[in-house]
Amino acid sequence: MTPVQRFAALAASAASHGLPAELREDAARRVLDVLGNSLAATAEPPARAVGALTAEWGGEGRATAIGTGTRLPEPSAALLNGTLAHSLDFDDTHLPSVLHPSASVVPAALAVAEARGATGARLLDAVGVGIEITVRLGMAGYDRELGNSVFFERGQHATAICGTVGAAASAAMLSGLDAAGIADAMGIAASMGSGILEANRTGGTVKRIHCGWAAHAAVTAAGLARTGITGPPTVLEGRFGFLQAFCGDQVDLDALTSGLGEHWELPGIFFKPYPCNHFTHAGIDAALRLRARGLDPADAESIELGAPTPVLRTIGEPHEDKIRPKSGYHAAFSGPYTVAAALLGGGGLGVFHEDFTDAAAADPDRLALAAKVRCVPDARCDEIFPHQFPAVLRVRTRGGALLEERVDANRGGPGNPLSARELATKFRLNAARRVPESRAEEITAHAYGLAGLEDLGALTSLLLG
Repeated sequence: MTPVQRFAALAASAASHGLPAELREDAARRVLDVLGNSLAATAEPPARAVGALTAEWGGEGRATAIGTGTRLPEPSAALLNGTLAHSLDFDDTHLPSVLHPSASVVPAALAVAEARGATGARLLDAVGVGIEITVRLGMAGYDRELGNSVFFERGQHATAICGTVGAAASAAMLSGLDAAGIADAMGIAASMGSGILEANRTGGTVKRIHCGWAAHAAVTAAGLARTGITGPPTVLEGRFGFLQAFCGDQVDLDALTSGLGEHWELPGIFFKPYPCNHFTHAGIDAALRLRARGLDPADAESIELGAPTPVLRTIGEPHEDKIRPKSGYHAAFSGPYTVAAALLGGGGLGVFHEDFTDAAAADPDRLALAAKVRCVPDARCDEIFPHQFPAVLRVRTRGGALLEERVDANRGGPGNPLSARELATKFRLNAARRVPESRAEEITAHAYGLAGLEDLGALTSLLLG
């Protein structure tokens, strides 16, 4: 079988027999995380813009548009919910592929599952398989010699590109397609995935809709497969296929299907503790440690943030833009600003949404401290990246002392996991931006109980807002 056919066989088997309980449990955590991130983003400008557009499109409402009080056609709901899921850059991350799988897969799967009356268990199976396919596609584009994602090196957003195909598998499973139909859905979706990362560097809000478009395309691809459109059987590895088109000859085909169905990447995917670009997290952790050691930010004369060389293009360049972010969202991709925010403020789990408002990003004290931060490559960080996103923070005080904190393992991953309590806190604080605490507790209970939930309406009715 070709790779896409092997993926489809795994998906069809999971649809028929279900995933193991531990994988369903992890998929439930992914669903809850996406729902919390989505509820927190409902007032963001991209959500309002996409909401206005989907309202113009109209159509029969069969899937919940989170936080809006309305239901939309499945592709429209997937577009809006995927936008919400990625808008605050708070979604989970797989390493070393450096992509965020759940923000495309969960919105697409939830929209189709609700519209077609699927059970919670079937939703979890589809989510688990879709995420697995997404990250395996990302790993096929990881170059070990380069030490980085080829997608990323080329300025391509693997999250959206690979997420479109993985989410299409989920949507096809929930649409009742057989293995051949699931393969067709992925083959169709491979023509639809896209995403350019320049907004990470110089601004613009388009990146915040990437996962929404991926989810929208995935639902559309599954629908097209269901109604008779077909995809090429060599869509992934072929001469004019997905991987050649995006990554050229820098492809690891073994990563696609080696150990497929036996080894699962799903449990090792990182949850984010902070609502900002993942490359900034170790710097935040280091700054928080220096605060705990008693550093007074006013005493800092100069600050050096050492990081892996490839990430500096995102969090350190252009320097003038990073020390003076254009907006709260732009600040979430700035190494200097996030270090300053961790040293001066910080809420929630250390740094939280209040640190990424437009007002916070324009705060004179934060900007003055950010201007003292110089981002530099660090050899040890280069050795570790991209299996972690490490950092070292060095602060020279006015008295001449040199303080240093090095963080090799990010919080939220297998080497430094968030506890169940921290994950619950993250969801509660996210949800509090939209729903009462009592409803947040109900959503949590239903999400963790999805494996036994016969009617998804019990959950989705709580998400309407």
